[in-house]
Amino acid sequence: MDEKLFGLVLAGGKSRRLGEDKGLINWHGKKQRYYLADLLNRHCQDTYISCRQDQAKEIQDLNYRTILDNFVGVDGPYGALISAMKEYPKASWLVVACDLPFFDDEAAETLIKNRDPNFIATAYKSPANGLPEPLAAIWEPASLQILLESFKTDAISCPRKALIKSANIVKLIDPKLPSTVVNVNTPADMIQARELIGVK
Repeated sequence: MDEKLFGLVLAGGKSRRLGEDKGLINWHGKKQRYYLADLLNRHCQDTYISCRQDQAKEIQDLNYRTILDNFVGVDGPYGALISAMKEYPKASWLVVACDLPFFDDEAAETLIKNRDPNFIATAYKSPANGLPEPLAAIWEPASLQILLESFKTDAISCPRKALIKSANIVKLIDPKLPSTVVNVNTPADMIQARELIGVK
């Protein structure tokens, strides 16, 4: 276990397209945000769930640590990443979005094994388009400055766009299974994922 690697589950989204909170879906015997937090905790020194203020009490009552998205002016994962990095600026972060139902221990281990701290991030490459998957990635401390500068100078507020802009200092790796980085954004996606996982 790397003592400088923290886990971050991104669970603060509004899930508007899906129509229900992605972090509360039970894919593997418990709500996804807790399943992923437990998973990351097996590989990281500390693990946090990134969430909104209205989610924090329930999460904390179950003894999970939280980080609130408090980067003013940016909603979504970009602000969540910056908030976590500002709170613990010396840590590296294994970041996973709660809409990845097929992310498992092997996926975490593969990222850690292939991690290169000389890059600002080590990320899975999308099998669909070859682009970086920023929400299934390890972000190094140096990435905070990149995120802040990209937002300030280019109005970038998308983690993927920030990694594309910095492609020469991002390490991309192929997932062993394409499903590792398949996310669930719509009711149709959820039906298909349930069938593949074998849950009702």
